[in-house]
Amino acid sequence: MIHKNVFQHIAENMNQLSKSHKKIANYLLKNANMVPFFKVATLAKKAGVSEATVVRFATTLGYSGYPEMQQHMQNSIQQQLTTMDRLKLSSQVYDDKEKVIYDIFNDDISNIKATMENLDVEAFHRAAQLLLNAKKIYISANRSTASLGIFLHYYLNIILENSELLGSFEVISEHLYNLNEDDVVIGISFARYSSSTINTVAFAKDMGASTISITDNLLSPLFQHSDVTLTAASDMPSFIDSFTAPLSLINALIVYLGKEREKEVEIRLTRMEEIWSKFGSFYKKET
Repeated sequence: MIHKNVFQHIAENMNQLSKSHKKIANYLLKNANMVPFFKVATLAKKAGVSEATVVRFATTLGYSGYPEMQQHMQNSIQQQLTTMDRLKLSSQVYDDKEKVIYDIFNDDISNIKATMENLDVEAFHRAAQLLLNAKKIYISANRSTASLGIFLHYYLNIILENSELLGSFEVISEHLYNLNEDDVVIGISFARYSSSTINTVAFAKDMGASTISITDNLLSPLFQHSDVTLTAASDMPSFIDSFTAPLSLINALIVYLGKEREKEVEIRLTRMEEIWSKFGSFYKKET
């Protein structure tokens, strides 16, 4: 049996599931970008059920077994849900108005934990080295990820003084005119992925620049155009994106770079403090 999107199928059948199967369903819907790569034992442990229960869950939904459902999950995360689809999912998962606030906090905590557990430390170090050696760093982050791009750009300029935040693909040709193999382009995008960011990173790759992507999983369309891919969990069954874990990943990258350039950053910050003081940039309580 083939369903258009396995996560929609799960949500639509939530009310007919047993208590133990609902535990699996809730975990799947809250962690859609991670679970397609889990083995039965891993999913069972994460959801707090037995391996046999996971297998029965798959057959209850109409699949021949867990392997078939897993394949459908991998296919489904590439079928990007619309904002309306995600809103419908949230009504199935966050159905308790009093409990929903704490559920969202817990989902963000789970995303950070998942990001830590799945962190490719070698890739993290490669990304840091590319940035430290770059002549120029360009950041492409559009739509909801623009906030992440602004944050990264602000601190990279303090640490390295060579980053630029790009706009949409239609207006970046002038900015990337001199792009070459000495430069690095960072693409930040999560499902639903921004075409502008994907096109920018693909163009940078064709031009010989080094490319780094910060995205949700290795099935992201950014992966094929990236020399280094850093993943962060952003799963939340809602119409908004959860960027708590991606921001934590970016925080870690910034702090790491800062330590690698500690002396230069100290000199720069000392000078900047003087300038901030002259302009009265920060509030001071009158004594």
